[in-house]
Amino acid sequence: MLLEARALKKHFPVGRSLFGERDVVKAVDGVSFAVEAGRTFALVGESGCGKTTVAKLMLLLERPTSGEVIYRDQTISALSGSALSLFRREVQAVFQDPYASLNPRLRVRSIIAEPILAHERPGRREIDRRVDEALAIVGLPDGAGRFYPHEFSGGQRQRIAIARALAVKPKALVLDEPTSALDVSIRAQILNLLSDIQDEFGLAYLIIAHDLALVEHFSHTTGVMYLGTLVEEGPTAEVFAAPSHPYTQALLASAPRPDPDHVPATDVILGEIGSAMNPPPGCRFHPRCPHAFAPCDAVDPEPTATGASSWARCHLLTRRTPARASELGTVAS
Repeated sequence: MLLEARALKKHFPVGRSLFGERDVVKAVDGVSFAVEAGRTFALVGESGCGKTTVAKLMLLLERPTSGEVIYRDQTISALSGSALSLFRREVQAVFQDPYASLNPRLRVRSIIAEPILAHERPGRREIDRRVDEALAIVGLPDGAGRFYPHEFSGGQRQRIAIARALAVKPKALVLDEPTSALDVSIRAQILNLLSDIQDEFGLAYLIIAHDLALVEHFSHTTGVMYLGTLVEEGPTAEVFAAPSHPYTQALLASAPRPDPDHVPATDVILGEIGSAMNPPPGCRFHPRCPHAFAPCDAVDPEPTATGASSWARCHLLTRRTPARASELGTVAS
């Protein structure tokens, strides 16, 4: 595996309780997954479930409370010097908002050259060649380097952000909602561009997204997060065709469909998402789950295989007495 998360946790202290102890927000609470070279792993879930914090941990923008991020069989928190510099060069990021992630005071050529200069000391001709190469890969002309970010559209700005990431020849990209700030008509172009780049250079992608249509089209493996934990993981086609966890079922049922005859499901998720400061005991989804029964509110379910390379955390999957069809039927059906 190229990039892995192992039992990753990130707890943020937030003041003190009535008894003087520090409260913590358990933004990420024991997440494990792996991203292979040339493949895309997608993390999906509601806003506030911890997806972006996972991305920051994988990029070493945040230090984990416990657990490890592994890159090429090395724990990145233990890296220093040239080894740390190599990791930062080979694992690049493309952020959500191209209007905010590009320095408005720099011309595009300088923006793309900046990471090259941060990691290497090439000559001017080599820098120019690398910048022109990166612009060509993302479909922008050489002359684009003379302009400022505000002179481009949103889709072009995201292409510039991708070019900046590619300029140092990375092995993996962490993509945090890379198309959510773009018009619908532009999203497909950016996704097709990323897909072509992956095919050509064999990059690994970790994509953070709430757009389920994007994930279904773009990713090879999907992990579903709820309140800081992974509740289901598997090949994207399997997860979308036959979701095993009630939360995944409800999440997919709530996604809009381009079908005028489709009747959206109602009351598929009860109540509000729980508090990351004081998560519910047992299964974290049980207060909102329409299928919750006795052990759900007390025992945290273990991962249960649902296929050759897929699993979910749900007591329904290990229930000894066969459940009624109404309890096991997918919400999305």
